[in-house]
Amino acid sequence: MFKNYFKTAWRNLANNKFYSSLNIIGLTVGLAVGLLILLWVNDERSFDRFNTDAANIYRVNTALGTGLSKGVYDVTQATIAFHALKEVPGVKNAVRIMENGDYPIFSYGNKVLTGNRGLFVDSSFFKVFDYKLLKGSREQPFPGPQSVIITQTAAQRFFGTADPMGKILLANNKEGFTVCGIMADFPENSSFKADLLFPASLCQKRYQVPGSYWPSLDEDWGNYAWGTYLQLQPGVSITAVADQLTKINIKHQPGFKPIEVGEYRLQALTDIHLQAPDGSAEGKQLVNIFTIVAMLILGIAVINYINLSTARAMLRAKEVSLRKIIGAGRQQLITQFVIETFLFFAIALCLAFVFMTALMPLYNNLAGKQMHMDVLDAGLWKVIGFTVLATMLASGIYPALLLSSFQPLNALKGKLSWGIGNIAFRKVLVVCQFVCSIGLVIGTVIIHRQLSFIREKKLGYDKSYVFSFNMRNMQGHLDAVAATLRSQPAIQGVTAASGNIVSVPNATVDIKWEGKDPNQSFFIHPLGIDKDFLNFFKLQLASGANFTGSKADSAHFILNETAVKEAGIKDPLGKSLTFYGNTGTIIGVVKDFHFASLKEKIQPFIFYYRPVSSQLFVRTTAGQSAVAIKAVEKLWPQYNADFPLEYRFMDETFDNLYRSDRQTGTLFDIFTIIAILISCLGLFGLATYAAHVKVKEIGIRKALGASVLNIAAMLSRDFLTLIIIAIIIAMPVAWWAVDQWLVNFAYRVTIRWWVFVTAGAGALLIALCTVSFQAIKAALANPVKSLRAE
Repeated sequence: MFKNYFKTAWRNLANNKFYSSLNIIGLTVGLAVGLLILLWVNDERSFDRFNTDAANIYRVNTALGTGLSKGVYDVTQATIAFHALKEVPGVKNAVRIMENGDYPIFSYGNKVLTGNRGLFVDSSFFKVFDYKLLKGSREQPFPGPQSVIITQTAAQRFFGTADPMGKILLANNKEGFTVCGIMADFPENSSFKADLLFPASLCQKRYQVPGSYWPSLDEDWGNYAWGTYLQLQPGVSITAVADQLTKINIKHQPGFKPIEVGEYRLQALTDIHLQAPDGSAEGKQLVNIFTIVAMLILGIAVINYINLSTARAMLRAKEVSLRKIIGAGRQQLITQFVIETFLFFAIALCLAFVFMTALMPLYNNLAGKQMHMDVLDAGLWKVIGFTVLATMLASGIYPALLLSSFQPLNALKGKLSWGIGNIAFRKVLVVCQFVCSIGLVIGTVIIHRQLSFIREKKLGYDKSYVFSFNMRNMQGHLDAVAATLRSQPAIQGVTAASGNIVSVPNATVDIKWEGKDPNQSFFIHPLGIDKDFLNFFKLQLASGANFTGSKADSAHFILNETAVKEAGIKDPLGKSLTFYGNTGTIIGVVKDFHFASLKEKIQPFIFYYRPVSSQLFVRTTAGQSAVAIKAVEKLWPQYNADFPLEYRFMDETFDNLYRSDRQTGTLFDIFTIIAILISCLGLFGLATYAAHVKVKEIGIRKALGASVLNIAAMLSRDFLTLIIIAIIIAMPVAWWAVDQWLVNFAYRVTIRWWVFVTAGAGALLIALCTVSFQAIKAALANPVKSLRAE
């Protein structure tokens, strides 16, 4: 029986090549794109879930500050992990993690490698997390502080096919680390990424230098630099644990008020990737948006199939009637049409797999991921199975019920029942299609306008043609280096600072000022600069003076306008201020500038004088960048013969802040184009069908003198009316959606009315072109041919 069903389905598919092709193309593109998007969504939601006990692992976040600068941060002091294990019931394990920027260069023999990413971790790292340690001990991964664990990829880079165990890597050409373990590369869906792991105990030597304020790493209550992760016993209250940690913090810092030391909050490991420490869920919102886009594209493809299937029902009415007359039951007819749908989907799914496999490298490049089509992956088949089943049911059941519902005698007489004769449902589906497509167009335009706004917004400083690098041994010869570089015609200026002004993530609450409210506390971002820095970057002083380079500048500070406002300091010039225990005077106020992503509001900032710093900034001019870089490269070996020069232009650093947003914009472009194409494909099919069923009417009208324009307008009018309705519905929905996305930006573009008008007009024009092609073709046909049978 089923064999006969499949034969009939295949015969129907082959006999109607045009409509079958439209259906298969629409379903193939819809399935391929929808599944690719859902693979991305599934990957985003899978972060850190490979850990067996992920449900009981939490990161400790710190809430600090008051007023505008109140925030929640993903770092704590190192000692919190120590005291959590010691004093808080329900804490099973604790691990501390911190970026290791101390050793950027490693060598083995004659091989020198840069760009290595290192992490300081506790020995409990492999107890809390399920990362694979291929060689070494999970219980005691680090035999001593000068040990290192490397990933498989790092092992191949350093040692080739040789066994790395026991070999010594030389860091910065002076400090040796013995390889004590080899781990599998970090999974792509891991929140942590590194090439080398170092023991956290290695940081203990920082506390053994004379003058160290804190006695040890486990008693350092002032340095908020560590990511702290707790593995709790099942059922333990995270609120109770956070409250106990906060009390411990307050108890060990008697010299500070509770508001100054802040409070702790626990965040689930599985929420870290998509949710910020303060609970804002920009990442989760983006995943939800892409899920909706996938559903929309799949929905548009399904609507195409339903529309074309039900529209052509009139042409199959006699076939169904004859089947009923010779004894076919409704159940058999439904089975027949469901199998036809299944056949369409089977062909479309096979083609979709081919397209997905071919497009995966390009898709990964656009999305910034490393996804792959693993046919043995159960998670992949869950996504595919659910998507295909849902779309097949949606597109197969309704046409099958509809086609099997009418009375055969009425159909043979040409008197169809209400379900077939009335086209209101198809009109609703067409409107839904174009509501989705127009909404995507509006969203795409707004995303591009926001990204352009970010690129073109004045930051408050000039970063053009500036590149920077870590000076290393040049630091001790800064004056000579700066003088040599300034003498080069291609170099317009040189300055030094402790960090990059494009992004200054470091912040502290260790600041006091004259007239400070005891209950007030906020984070302030510090940057050490030389006397040329403000002029170099064209930062404007609102009041006061710049550093002069004198010894007195060591007790001078310059604040930004937000810091003055947040502190509530009136007439700040000359007021006393204590920063990092150094008491001095405010000598200037600089106008606010953006030193972080434009998604964040400008926060308090302080410049302190530091004549010799680690970062050197060089400004060149258009067309002279290569010459300026060569000048630095020529000078570099005199001071850093053992280190390669690594530089980066500030424009590149700035662009990296918005890489994910640019990727989102590019993907939206592609998805929008595909949605429009699929919608137009369905519209084209319906227009072709409309011209086909009205062929005799068109012939009569032409015979009675109707012009080509009259007939084309008659055939196009209904479709264009539907598009106008879709535009009216799409505008408020799209406005709400893009407004929700723009909430993530502290500085955002204004949503203009012309965006909606342009998107609507564009959709109307595309639809008009699609429908007019078939309408004009039908209007130009010879009426004699269409009326010959009458």
